[in-house]
Amino acid sequence: MKLSIIIVNYKSAQLIDDCLSSAKAFDSFNDFEWIIVDNQSNDNSKEILTSKYPALTWVDMGYNAGFSRANNAGIRIAKGEFVLLLNPDTLILNDAISKCLHQFANSTNVACGVQLLNKDLTNQFSGSNFMIGGINQLLPLPYWGSLLKNISQLLSIKKPSVDIASDFEKVEWINGAFLMVKKEAVDKAGLMDEDFFLYAEEIEWCSRLNQEGSLMIYGNMHVIHLIGETITKAANSNDSTYLNLYDRKGLQLILSNHLRIRKQYGIFWFLFQLLNYTCAVPIYLIVGLLENILKFRSPLNDIKKAIGLAKNVCIVWSYSIIIILNKPYFYKVL
Repeated sequence: MKLSIIIVNYKSAQLIDDCLSSAKAFDSFNDFEWIIVDNQSNDNSKEILTSKYPALTWVDMGYNAGFSRANNAGIRIAKGEFVLLLNPDTLILNDAISKCLHQFANSTNVACGVQLLNKDLTNQFSGSNFMIGGINQLLPLPYWGSLLKNISQLLSIKKPSVDIASDFEKVEWINGAFLMVKKEAVDKAGLMDEDFFLYAEEIEWCSRLNQEGSLMIYGNMHVIHLIGETITKAANSNDSTYLNLYDRKGLQLILSNHLRIRKQYGIFWFLFQLLNYTCAVPIYLIVGLLENILKFRSPLNDIKKAIGLAKNVCIVWSYSIIIILNKPYFYKVL
């Protein structure tokens, strides 16, 4: 058994069924070890999936453990030389898993991914490179982020994210929707950091994997990724992207990103990021108010989002001492 594939389930039986069905269309399906790790779905996911795919290995976490802890549980029992972290909201095209494994096994890379596609088959962000202090995490901020983006364009700063990968695109971190890793590299770099509940955990993990070797995106292999389907429903959010900063899902995103900055870059950059997020709140209120007036809209058009952002930033401040001390803690707010 060369490859063990781990899918984390949280009330995602239909998505996982679709994913497994897309993979089963290829003969290679039976060559892999398939592990489903359940985060206390409290539904009939196990009965549905194991009856249809009896070879599945099923792991019950017993609580909603999030992405890192659930994947680590799968990695610990995986029999393969290689491990693939695969999102439930993915669909496999053209035997991509088998082709990726073959390419990867014959390379010196320690981790790899493929070109992810949207549902309409347009290209989707698949991997990225690091920026000092993780300052690209400021770009989603309303107005302030747009200003920083314009400044970076004027200075001709290269965009770190890879939306369209070449056949072999070297990157520094890979989207966790499809992340294949050599077990020997995991033994050296360590498992995923279990302080994370959701978001940014694969980025921090890749920063450690980078110390063991190179990471590659194989742009000539494709997998459809239905962005954020599971968590959007679970969080009762209206936004399936990673740009939402205003509701409970946005809180988890902001908290996890700041945690990652602290772990990867240290206290200074963590505080720098948090202060920027704090300053973004009054900027959003004032500039948003003026823009709405100039465009003959209600001055309070953005007030709900501004309050949501302010509330989320205040909550992250309440975690700041724990984050700075970097003691083990489970940062779950969803």
